[in-house]
Amino acid sequence: MSGTPSDSTPGRDHPGERAAADPIRLLEIRDSALSVDEVFAAVGDAAAGGTALFVGTVRSHDNGADVEGLGYSAHPTAVAEMRRIAEKVVADFPVRALAAVHRVGELRIGDLAVVVAVSCPHRGEAFDACRRMIDDLKHEVPIWKHQTFSDGTEEWVGAC
Repeated sequence: MSGTPSDSTPGRDHPGERAAADPIRLLEIRDSALSVDEVFAAVGDAAAGGTALFVGTVRSHDNGADVEGLGYSAHPTAVAEMRRIAEKVVADFPVRALAAVHRVGELRIGDLAVVVAVSCPHRGEAFDACRRMIDDLKHEVPIWKHQTFSDGTEEWVGAC
């Protein structure tokens, strides 16, 4: 049993089993600290039986090198691209609520870089929708990462 009812399951036509009318609740790029509580609260919905939350943090290493810190920068179209991706996720899953916030500027090890949350009627849908949102955000939104390593080298990483 997958945990997600099929379209032929009785009750699947109940309004709570479908996407909400306006499920995109929060999409932002910020130069200030991110809050998991804020993003989690944004996706609260009485019809949601599952909420998936992804938190991306700045780690101390990358590809075998020690990271000192990093900075993120975003193209002016980044929020519009986040919305385009969120709308695709909402079209493909019965999303009750979706929120995503990405940080720009200089970050330290352990800082939150991105927080994404999705609530759906069932847990499997929430996991799948959240994974799609973060994966597509990383690959399609024009946000770039500049890493500085402990040996003095640095690198730019395409879309984060």
